[in-house]
Amino acid sequence: MNKFIKKVFELTMGHSAEGAVRMGSIIFAIVGFFLHLTLWVLHTTGKLVIVGDTSELVRSPLSTLYTPFSILLIYEVYQLIRAIPESFSSSIGKQYEVATLLVVRDLFKRLADLEASAGWKVSEDLGLFLIECVTFLALFYTSLSFYRQKSIGTKFDGIVADAKIFIGTKRLVANLMLIVFVLTAGHAFWEWISEVQSGRGSVSSTIFFLDFFTFLILADILILLISYWSYTDFGSLARNTGFVLSTVIIRVAISFEGVSAMILFTLASILGIAIIKMFSPSKAA
Repeated sequence: MNKFIKKVFELTMGHSAEGAVRMGSIIFAIVGFFLHLTLWVLHTTGKLVIVGDTSELVRSPLSTLYTPFSILLIYEVYQLIRAIPESFSSSIGKQYEVATLLVVRDLFKRLADLEASAGWKVSEDLGLFLIECVTFLALFYTSLSFYRQKSIGTKFDGIVADAKIFIGTKRLVANLMLIVFVLTAGHAFWEWISEVQSGRGSVSSTIFFLDFFTFLILADILILLISYWSYTDFGSLARNTGFVLSTVIIRVAISFEGVSAMILFTLASILGIAIIKMFSPSKAA
């Protein structure tokens, strides 16, 4: 059974598969960018009329960046799933990367809506844009910190490095999450197309990511509970529990809008940085 799970994982998320998905995502992102740009040109020249909530995607040439960044976000989610069997910290680091790109995508979208204000007056949109920039820096710093502190996963995750059952279980969870990923993405896209046809079709971070992070939290909790069978070191369990909490906060932030969402994203970043600092090699020694 373990060999079968490993074979499926290598087939769908091994190095060869990852290379093909990466190349396909880049090509798809480039094609999507030019298609979106073409729609903007057609809409601007009056040759194609786009009405309803979907019109926000052709409001400005900057809006065309939404499509390639959405495709890159999907690729990052795939990378997140691939990181599940590696270590808990690697998986959480990828979650922060996804959150960072979500904020960046919203930044580009908001740039298209900014309007100049007279004198020293700061418009509401500009104020929110500044807050989103600060949130982006916090998330980006947290993502980089996970890269720099990969050694913290060696000390704690290495305790169960030889537990084949535990590693196999995490591969099984990754395989199941890939299925959830494909089904959730397909359902979200179909629902959005249906809304576009009915004159709605607004875009937000809640599309796909809200449902996916709900399943991701369940997967994180399952791995955390199974890890109790393999080791009982309090430091490792406390660290992983804190990471799960940060994932829950990110999920709640996705469901919110405006300043509330940015506060929660920043809170998740602070929590992640605090855990990294507490369990860094210098502190653990």
